[in-house]
Amino acid sequence: MKSFLVTLLLPLTIFAQTSIEKGKTYIDSKQFAKAEQELSAYVNYHSANLEAIELLGDAYGHQKKWDEAAAEYKKLVNTKPNTANYHYKLGGALGMKALSVSKISALGIIGDVKSSFLKAAELDPNHIEARWALVELYMQLPGIIGGSKSKSFKYANELENLSKVDGYLAKGYIYEYDDEPELAEEYYLKAIKVGGSLTCYDKLTALYEKEKQPEKAVSNLEAAQIKHQRNSLHYQIGKVCADYNVQLDKGERCLIVYIQNYSAKDGVPKAWANYRLAQIYKHKQDVTNAKKYIDLAIAELPSIDVFKTFKQGL
Repeated sequence: MKSFLVTLLLPLTIFAQTSIEKGKTYIDSKQFAKAEQELSAYVNYHSANLEAIELLGDAYGHQKKWDEAAAEYKKLVNTKPNTANYHYKLGGALGMKALSVSKISALGIIGDVKSSFLKAAELDPNHIEARWALVELYMQLPGIIGGSKSKSFKYANELENLSKVDGYLAKGYIYEYDDEPELAEEYYLKAIKVGGSLTCYDKLTALYEKEKQPEKAVSNLEAAQIKHQRNSLHYQIGKVCADYNVQLDKGERCLIVYIQNYSAKDGVPKAWANYRLAQIYKHKQDVTNAKKYIDLAIAELPSIDVFKTFKQGL
């Protein structure tokens, strides 16, 4: 009898594994609609499979279907209320919904967002993502509905105890959001010194650009390139040089290197590098080369309005 039941149930087990694995594969390959279709069909018949429910919620979230994602995550929270990550994902879905509706409608959601993140942080003292969410939430909320710089710092300090890099980045974020760029720079530099990831360099570069300090941005990008050897950083250097009309020869060299070594993993299409070269040649009053490179950009991506507008201005 036992062997008979095993044989009988085996196809169901295979079906479960196949559907869940397919769902994961679709999500990993960014085929979110297919993941939704595969997983929703499975969850309809296996409503107690928490892994499938979570993956379905993720598939909805990637498609910005926040109500549907939240509904799946609520099932998880109701089933296992002491699992921190379920509360975190629910808070994230509700938070994204709050950003997509009117401010008045968002007011009715914020309380649930906050309580979900707080619960995740309470349940798991090592949950970095929940603490990051609380840092950002308390900074972005107006004081009248619970925003608080001191509470944001509380969770930044908790982050620092868990991860120096995350703590420094969080404090840099707080100071940048509060329009204190010198202090933000100080903490982003600390994050680079301790961690040195591309994310750390990116935060500092973005701050320098925001504060109209292109020379510092270029120097920071060059330091990132020395450490990480990424072709994409050649484009970023060229972009800053082109946008701010600084170090034009360096920007030209970097963009040419970017184009010569380009691959799909670099992210930014070559058309944009050609556009940045056209900008640099325009700054140099070399109209012939400016026209040459903007034509290359338009040939590759003919629907980009900024390319066409630039050409009209030559």
